[in-house]
Formats: sequence, structure tokens, C-alpha cells
Amino acid sequence: MSETLDLWDFRRRVEDIYRRVRDGGPGVGPWSQWVADRDHLFATHPQSPIENRSAFTGLPYFSYVPRWRVTGRFVPVESEATVLAHSGKGITPFVKIGTVEFDVVGNAGSLEVLWLDAYGGGIFLPYRDTGNGESTYGGGRYLLDTAKGADLGHDGEQIILDFNYAYHPSCVHSDRWSCPLASPANRLDFVVEAGERMST
Repeated sequence: MSETLDLWDFRRRVEDIYRRVRDGGPGVGPWSQWVADRDHLFATHPQSPIENRSAFTGLPYFSYVPRWRVTGRFVPVESEATVLAHSGKGITPFVKIGTVEFDVVGNAGSLEVLWLDAYGGGIFLPYRDTGNGESTYGGGRYLLDTAKGADLGHDGEQIILDFNYAYHPSCVHSDRWSCPLASPANRLDFVVEAGERMST
């Protein structure tokens, strides 16, 4: 299969994984299946960012904690063009379309919601927190990337934010990848001890 068709297949499989999570609803069961499905995908797929798939034994995560799942209120703003720098070469154009306001584990948070400024588009929500560079990647993690099917849904202006599903960009696993990283504007002033983490 060509590399382009492999990538198409990889994205379709990611979308399938998140569809099963949405169908399953909140709770540790659907999250555990998400972990298992991601590990299988990363261990077996030719578009996996894992360099040595034969030695791969699974991604590390914080334990599932229900309190890290909340809904955030989307607040639209006048569209504003922006770009995100990459972990390596390149930039990606986005449009800031609003913010999402939320409270989680006793902390108030606000993150810019971005729309991919390319054909088809998609919501993108990367973020940083004060644990970056220690328990998680220094460039932050992703919560939503609807262009790849990675989202848990929304109800009107209420967006589901479940930090148990936060994940690292592919560049964490291989420098073959150059990934857009969260801007300083999307930095939370608390530690998010949920989701994918660095190996201990």
C-alpha cells in the first residue's frame, strides 16, 4: 500500500477508536479500551510514529480519574488568523474561532479553540500545563483534533473535555514527525495529571 493510503487508513482507524469511545460514554471502561486500541494501532500500523514497533510494549498513562472529565463553554470570537510553530520545521495556519472556558479539579481554565485553515478544516485544541517537561512532553499535548477524528463530541456550545484522553503529538515518539505545538496562550497554570505521560 502507498504511504498516502496508509495515512488515510491510519486516520480512519483513529476516527473509529474515538467513535467507540463516544458510543461507550464516560467511565474507565471506554478509556481502557481507547488505551488498548491506541497501543494496538501504534504497535502494528505502518504509519505508527513508533520507530521500533517490534519492541513496543505500550504507551504510559496516568491512572483514569473521572474528575478530569468536564464540559467547557465555547465562547465565539471574531475569527483571527494565526499560525502554530512546529516541533521541527514548518508552521501550520489556523484560525482562532473562540475560547473554551471550564473548571476542572478545582482549577479554572481557558483555552483558545483553533480551526485548521485548510480544505476540510477541523477543530484543534492543543494545550500546555505546568507539568510539561517533567511528567509530560515539554511542547504540550492535544485534547481535540477533529481532522483526525480525535474528539469526544459537543452539545451546542458545551464541548466535552476529558483530560484522561490527552495525548502526545507524534514528534514525541519520532523526530521523523514535525508537529504543531500549543502556543503560550494555551498554557494552563496547573498540572494536568491525566492522559498520556512520559515514561517513568
